[in-house]
Order: sequence, then structure tokens, then C-alpha cells
Amino acid sequence: MSIENMEWTGYFPGVIGKITELHAVYYHKHWGFDRTFEAQVGREVSEFISNFKDPQDRLRAVRTDGSFAGCCAVDGHLAETEGARLRWFIVSPAVHGRGIGSTLIEDAVTFCRDTGYHRLFLWTFAGLTAARRLYETAGFSKCAEHPVVQWGQEIVEQQFEIRF
Repeated sequence: MSIENMEWTGYFPGVIGKITELHAVYYHKHWGFDRTFEAQVGREVSEFISNFKDPQDRLRAVRTDGSFAGCCAVDGHLAETEGARLRWFIVSPAVHGRGIGSTLIEDAVTFCRDTGYHRLFLWTFAGLTAARRLYETAGFSKCAEHPVVQWGQEIVEQQFEIRF
């Protein structure tokens, strides 16, 4: 199935739950993250959707065959000071390898460039190799790294950025 045959949307009823569920299930299964991770994602996605401002913010969600396949958001709340923040980038493992991830990242970068943002940054952690490749291919570079204990795990948190 090509990406053209998928449904690309912004907000739709239920998207907060879909984003939270995909993150919670994936990161618990693959990284052992605990309930605090799910609670944080749910709370922060809810706040983002509640305070969404067009055209400063962007949400892209993709569905295939009626199922939620992935998403990516740009939070422009701090764009003038810190830069815009790329958030909740995830693609369902069931549709990996179909170009969804690179399309979502390219869309976010293009949105920020077209909006006139000076910087787009994201927080991630060491070990997400496929995502890191997508970020670096899009022009991001690592600008910070430090160990933290959160979500029931010890991880090395990393910040990536792209400047325009």
C-alpha cells in the first residue's frame, strides 16, 4: 500500500486517545516504560489539542484501512523564543517501511520553514535508531544529551534541532 492510499488528516474525534495508546503500548512493549509515560503523553497531547492554534501549530495523523497508523505534531507555542517543537512522532509497527515516517517528518520541516520558524527541535532518547536516521536525513543534528531516570527506566535523553 502506498502512502497515497492512506488517509492523511489533522484532528479527528478520538485522536488524543489514539496517539496516547500507540505511544503507551509501543514504549511499554519495546522499552519497558511505565504508566507515568502514558499519563504524561495523554496529558500533554490533551493540552496541545485544547490549546491548538492555527497556523502556529500542526497535527498530522495518518490512518490506513480505518486504523490509526501514526502521527506527528509541531507545537509552535514557544517558536519565537526556543523554537517550534516536534512532538509525538510515531508510526505503528504494522506499517513500518512504507514511507509514513519520512513523510511525516518532511511535512513538519516544510511546515516550520514555510511558517518562518527559526528552529525546530525535538526530544528523544538514545536507541531509537530508525527515528534518528529519519531526523538526520531531514537535516536535524544532535545538540544535547544527558542521562535521566524517568518512566521507570534509565535512558539517555537527546535533543535534536534543525535551524532555518
